Amino acid sequence: MSGTAEVHTTATLAPGKLDLLARWLPEQSWFDGDVTDLERVAAFRFADPDGEVGLDSMIVRSRSTVYHVPVSWRAEPLADGDLIGTLEHSVLGTRYCYDATTDPVYVAELVRIIREGDQAADIVAAESGEPLPPTITVAGTGVVPGVDAQGQVRLIRILDEAHEDTHAARGLLVGTWTFAGAEREDVLAVLR
Repeated sequence: MSGTAEVHTTATLAPGKLDLLARWLPEQSWFDGDVTDLERVAAFRFADPDGEVGLDSMIVRSRSTVYHVPVSWRAEPLADGDLIGTLEHSVLGTRYCYDATTDPVYVAELVRIIREGDQAADIVAAESGEPLPPTITVAGTGVVPGVDAQGQVRLIRILDEAHEDTHAARGLLVGTWTFAGAEREDVLAVLR
């Protein structure tokens, strides 16, 4: 079961999520954009089974390139995680933001969703419990019983055909969404 992720829709963040990413993205080898035109074009969430870690995946655009940037939000620092930065959340207090690929909670949930053919979490407003409309539909493909998938997962950071390497894939995480008026289907992660 994918679960439910609560989002505090009336909370203020200082700095904002894109401002936080704008400091970190230029240091990443896979980012070739311009942070002055960074735009969030879609987002989805996974649910931490223990309800402690926010698992937030943003699809952002810079120039004409679309990037997949999952982050995790924690109340306390994570040893050995790649810290993107911290922000102040008006409801939750100080939040530590990590590159989700270095957070074991995110990686475990990503692998589980791909293996089980599950979907991203439903997102609801924390204040009202009302569901928020999805901007992207995300699902794992599942793994055929008896197939040896070792759990090595590779995140696809740049969403275009040139970077969609599914060689030796045992399972995929796929996102379906609309961008600039066109329907898209992107491979977001590959389980080998």
